Amino acid sequence: MVTVTIDGQTVEVEANATLLDAAMAAGIKIPTLCYHPDQKVKANCRICVVEVEGLRVLAPACSTPVSDGMVVKTTSKRVRRARKNILELIFAHHSKDCLQCDKNGTCELQAIAQDLQFDYNVRYPVEIKGNGEKDFSSPSITRDVSKCIDCNRCFSVCNDVQTVCALSRSKRGYQTLVGPAFGKQLAETVCINCGQCVQACPVGALTVHDDRDVIWEMLDSPKEVVAQVAPAVRITLAEALGEDPGVVSTGRLVTAMKRLGFDRVFDTDFSADLTIMEEGTELLGRLESQEVLPMITSCSPGWIKFCEAFYPECLPNLSSCKSPQGMFGAVIKTYYAEKAGKRPQDICSVSIMPCTAKKFEAKRPELGRDGYQDIDAVLTVQELAKMIRYAGIDFTKLPESNFDAPFGTGSGAGEIFGATGGVMEAALRTVYEIVTKETLENINFKAVRGFEGVKEAEVKIGDTIVKVAVAHGLGNARKIMEDVKTGKSPYHFIEIMACPGGCIGGGGNPIKDWRKMAKRMDAVYATDQNLPIRKSHENPIIHMVYREFFGKPNSHKCHELLHTVYTDRSDIVK
Repeated sequence: MVTVTIDGQTVEVEANATLLDAAMAAGIKIPTLCYHPDQKVKANCRICVVEVEGLRVLAPACSTPVSDGMVVKTTSKRVRRARKNILELIFAHHSKDCLQCDKNGTCELQAIAQDLQFDYNVRYPVEIKGNGEKDFSSPSITRDVSKCIDCNRCFSVCNDVQTVCALSRSKRGYQTLVGPAFGKQLAETVCINCGQCVQACPVGALTVHDDRDVIWEMLDSPKEVVAQVAPAVRITLAEALGEDPGVVSTGRLVTAMKRLGFDRVFDTDFSADLTIMEEGTELLGRLESQEVLPMITSCSPGWIKFCEAFYPECLPNLSSCKSPQGMFGAVIKTYYAEKAGKRPQDICSVSIMPCTAKKFEAKRPELGRDGYQDIDAVLTVQELAKMIRYAGIDFTKLPESNFDAPFGTGSGAGEIFGATGGVMEAALRTVYEIVTKETLENINFKAVRGFEGVKEAEVKIGDTIVKVAVAHGLGNARKIMEDVKTGKSPYHFIEIMACPGGCIGGGGNPIKDWRKMAKRMDAVYATDQNLPIRKSHENPIIHMVYREFFGKPNSHKCHELLHTVYTDRSDIVK
């Protein structure tokens, strides 16, 4: 431990700490932009500079290591002058349309400017980046060049964490641009639509592609507007509306959506259970035949696109099951439409998702038939929260409502789809009991839980030892996929989620760091623990749908509506 004095306060910190760590320990807030607690230190924005006794120049707090006896000032005249100058340099090239910006009110640069009493007067020539260029080509992410501050947080997460490398850096100095190489638009790149760049961006340079106007038009139309709500949404919506991370708001969520005008609000936990029935049956068939193993989950559309682009030779390893969103879309436009006496075209099918890649998935031609799509539009948690605010709904005072029949019942197994390891655990709960015909004494498979990048376990199912693995974040997925590609993988079943943490870390959620993620994950498993049904095959609505419509898991009709094929996208990488 070393002792550091900051603004007159003495604090003890670890010897490998930085000045920023020491300031946090002392309860002192130092402004940061390029710094992100879940990324490596970059130290390029310099807004965090402090004055260290004995040093000639100001030091960046995020990268300067502590030493015993250091004396630091964070608000001296030199520091204040330097930070104001840095803000001037940033705003000389940054759009100032704050009222029109999607990040207004949550922008880190805006907050720092207000805290530092910056008057927006700039002494330098103003040259806004990109001439106001905006890129709406991606169905998931909008890019506004004029707001980029070159913090490199998006570059870091895309290249270092996700290893997709859809973003690059070009030019130098104030002309530096962070974006797709060769001036391409996002839709022309290898971008897998995960939205982790949106999560990382401190300003409005990268935002969720906004489809709120599309939904308002649907709600004003004579069509029946039916929504499905993903498991993670009930974990993060309250947080997006200002409540603490981990607050579960299932009943209030349904009430809010009804007040917005949605005719039916269904629970995607149901189609998560349906996915387990289809995927579990598919896995048992592969284990019996020993063909095309390991089988890999197909619930995460960002992961699917990543596999299509970087590992096309492994596409046969993917489960042919659609994601829960895709399955529910097909059920709504067929089974539900028949029961409601409506044509598929007379129903607007909307998904409320934590995931920006779901917007891309909804547009895949495989998720539709006869000239219509199964999913007409996708809203992220961020967008739904804004619609609730726009409607003047006080979310904290809403009464609880239940999801609508017939798809208002889901199991705990469906609920845990929201966290990394959840799909694997849900599948094991069902596959074990189907094979052994015995009740599983302990349904909590804790070996596949948690935030470790790659988790593995062995489960005895009947006479077979099934080896499983779980990976979240695509950099971790690569570690597993290289062995799958070369035929060296020891596993039978693999779960991969594109986003770190799984769906609770999806790009459409409120902005996160790992401290918030831990609370979200705790809420996922607490919700599972308290549900009356915790296994997919015990959901009575699942039995009803098979009895009345599909027949049995993996039937011909199931393969027609609930399963899909994949596309080799490797050309975009070359």
